[in-house]
Formats: sequence, C-alpha cells, structure tokens
Amino acid sequence: MNENYKKVAYYPGCALEGTANAYDHSTRAVGKKLGLELVELKNWNCCGAMEVKNLDPQLQNYLSARNLSIAANEMGFDTVMAPCNGCYHNLKKVEYDVTHRPEARETVDRLSDKAGHAKYEPGSVETIHALDWIKKTVGEEGLKDRVVRSLEGLKIANYYGCMYSRPRHIFPEKDQGGDSENTDAPHYMDDLLQAAGATIVNYPLKTACCGGAHTLADSNTSTKLVVNLLRTAEACGADIIATECPTCHTGLEMHQVRAETEFDVKTNVVMLYFTQLLGLAMGLSPRKLSIHENISDSLPLLKQKGLA
Repeated sequence: MNENYKKVAYYPGCALEGTANAYDHSTRAVGKKLGLELVELKNWNCCGAMEVKNLDPQLQNYLSARNLSIAANEMGFDTVMAPCNGCYHNLKKVEYDVTHRPEARETVDRLSDKAGHAKYEPGSVETIHALDWIKKTVGEEGLKDRVVRSLEGLKIANYYGCMYSRPRHIFPEKDQGGDSENTDAPHYMDDLLQAAGATIVNYPLKTACCGGAHTLADSNTSTKLVVNLLRTAEACGADIIATECPTCHTGLEMHQVRAETEFDVKTNVVMLYFTQLLGLAMGLSPRKLSIHENISDSLPLLKQKGLA
C-alpha cells in the first residue's frame, strides 16, 4: 500500500462540479468507504482544458501550475488526485513542461509573480488519477476483502479514453514493467472491476477517441465516433461501458441519445463510472452513488442483477 496516497489533495475540476456530479459523489463515497481521505484543493481554478489551450498553451500551463502551487505551497501536499482525464493530463503536462521547457517555466513564473502567489517548483507534487489512488492504496486484494455484493454477471467494457495515456512522455511512471500502468493497453480499471467480481470483455477500443473535445464544433463526427465505441462494446458482449473520464462519459451518454434521435441508430449498452460500480460492490446504494443522475439508465440492468 502506498501510504502517501491515503490522504491526498483532491482536484475535482470543473466537470465534476457540473455535468459529472455523479462522478464526484461516487468518488467521495468510495474513498470514504475505503478509509481514504480527500482534502479538496482550496480556491482551485479551471486547468484550461479546452478553450484556453487553443488560445494560448502557455496560459493553460499557468492555470494548471497554479493548482499545483496551491497544493504544495499553501496546503503542504505532495500528491494531487484528479479523477478527470483532462485535468489529470494537463497537470501532468505542466509538470513536464516546466521541467523541460525553459519558455514554459519563464511564463508560469512570470504570471505567478503577477498574480501574487508562490511559484510552483517542479517536482514538488505528484499528480495521480483516481485509478492510481485506489489501485495503489487498497489494490485488488483489498477490494476483494471489501466486496459484499459481487459484480458477478456484469459484462463490462472498460473505456479509458485517449487522454489517460497520451502523450506517453508526460507519464514517466507508466510502462515501467511489473504492475505499472501500460499506455498501449491500460489495465488498472480492468484489475479493480475484475477484483469486484465483474467479467471484463476484451475491448479493442479502450483508448480510442470519443470526439469529446470537438462535440460542439462537429457534433456529427463525435456521434459517429461514439456509435463506433458503443457498437463495438456490444459486439464484444458488454452490457456496460465503465468510464473514468467525465468528458468521455457525458459524450457517450449524449451521443448515444443523439445517434438514436438524429440517425435512428439504437444501442443498448449503458454507461457507469467505475467508482459507481466499485461502490455497488462494496454495498453502497445507487442513490448514494448518484446513479440516478446519469443520463444512461442502468437501473433496470442493476436490479436484474441484484445490485439495486
């Protein structure tokens, strides 16, 4: 067990306070059930995931660095946990940029001085994902000991999305062999849900793009990408797609509806956050995990399997 991860600074990011409220609620509930402590980053700001990046990548770097500075300099944490793939990616990216690119370090330091807060010193904070947080504290064996309602009978396709492991160079802790995460074939979500009793199907599109970042500019392309993800999951025998990214999750849900209403393409696979599934396995109620807040209606399936 990684003791450093038992109490971490929690960076929910914008999505988890909006469309992905269910992910936030289930993450907090699962953490509490596992005896892990989340301390929300105080006065945090958007990481600059979408629009800011397109306007000025260096400004995005500053926004992400400010969050890391708060964790290190104001709260005394050396670990930040970000459940959102976009936030996780951007915090990892700024760590790499301020370490390896002098122009990025200069811009971040200059804007920090202008804003009047302490500069972020590279290497002060490690950013981890919610999957790292659970995998490296409790792990598969710890989860098995806590399962009171097995996920046996659920066939799950685990969808990691494209930002969880790309670009590879900003994730130096991955691809280290042994039980480390793999950027080509990630397995942490597979490991955890399998430990909770689920059947994990072989899903070849687990890191394919859902088009989430382009859904407003080109909805039709995003819908086509999502339909491919949904149909492939069903072809693999899955009745659930497990997610660990709010943008991906919302995109899958909304474009599943859009595919049916706009293009008469019907798919039946349902979406659940991996934290919601783990919470069910540990005996938490669907309402405690905010499953009712999902657009995708998984309750009939969960009731059929005795999980709701």
